[in-house]
Amino acid sequence: MVEYRIDRRSGVATYVQIVQQTKQALRLGVLRPGDRLPTAREVVEATAINPNTVLKAYRELEREGLVEARRGLGTFVRRSLGSVPADRSGLRARLADWLDEAHAEGLEREDMSALFRAALDEKYPEEQR
Repeated sequence: MVEYRIDRRSGVATYVQIVQQTKQALRLGVLRPGDRLPTAREVVEATAINPNTVLKAYRELEREGLVEARRGLGTFVRRSLGSVPADRSGLRARLADWLDEAHAEGLEREDMSALFRAALDEKYPEEQR
């Protein structure tokens, strides 16, 4: 099951953070078709956010065809986004090594993210958002 972490200082809307974290869990294989998302109540208890925010995020995921709400049962994953879960390949270990090296050189999380995004955009410019 996915556990949402809300960063109130990020400047990213709370419902967008839930959508993004759900998509990441789908890409990494943490969530698979048939899995149930936490109920709005469970998310509210864990994060202290408004239940309508959770419902807005779940509606967005449903609109994108990733989940489906089943009345009285919950919200369930309809499809995955990833092809190979990162934890099943050597890529994750090599990425962890890179992160350790970047941290040892004094880079902070935001610096690492910016560096990764820049390299990704340089390598795949046609796929930029």
